[in-house]
Amino acid sequence: MSQIIEITDSAQEYLAELLSKQDVEGIGVRVFITQPGTPYAETCLAYCRPGEEEATDEVIELSRFNVYIEQNSAPFLEEAVVDFNADRMGGQLTIKAPNAKMPQVSEDSPLEDRVNYILFSEINPGLAAHGGEIRLIQLTDDNVAVLQFGGGCQGCAAVDITLKQGVERTLTERIPELTAIRDVTDHTDTTNAYY
Repeated sequence: MSQIIEITDSAQEYLAELLSKQDVEGIGVRVFITQPGTPYAETCLAYCRPGEEEATDEVIELSRFNVYIEQNSAPFLEEAVVDFNADRMGGQLTIKAPNAKMPQVSEDSPLEDRVNYILFSEINPGLAAHGGEIRLIQLTDDNVAVLQFGGGCQGCAAVDITLKQGVERTLTERIPELTAIRDVTDHTDTTNAYY
């Protein structure tokens, strides 16, 4: 299996030193991306103590420690590079993940990723002209997408029309598993309203 993510020798040395200070036998590093495939994607590195890894993680065995890649994040971490640049101040660990913000969604992707993909690729570009955006706040157990309108959408008089005719129709047509769309925005706050 080809390695998803490149961890340079200097980064491995730096991380091994950090891990040794934790004084936990078998501690490794977990790599994941929050909100992958969206403009808000953040690549994260965290300590991974024995037992904290997930069964679905992809494991990269390095000479001094293991790296656990979160399954949903793996496609977004292709071509990623973790590097350490030493300098007079000690140095800096950098993570470059060029694909983190790129939508990579298929029929098999988690429901949350598919909803975010449609919001960011189809719905939000249309709302951006009005300074608006919509974010997925949560997906309930019964597949209700809870959305929050921001920017120019918040407090906008046309928000009901936008939600019902635009957003809800697009999402439910494209993702039949969704049972409903709920808006949690406080539309009484009209500070940035477009309309």
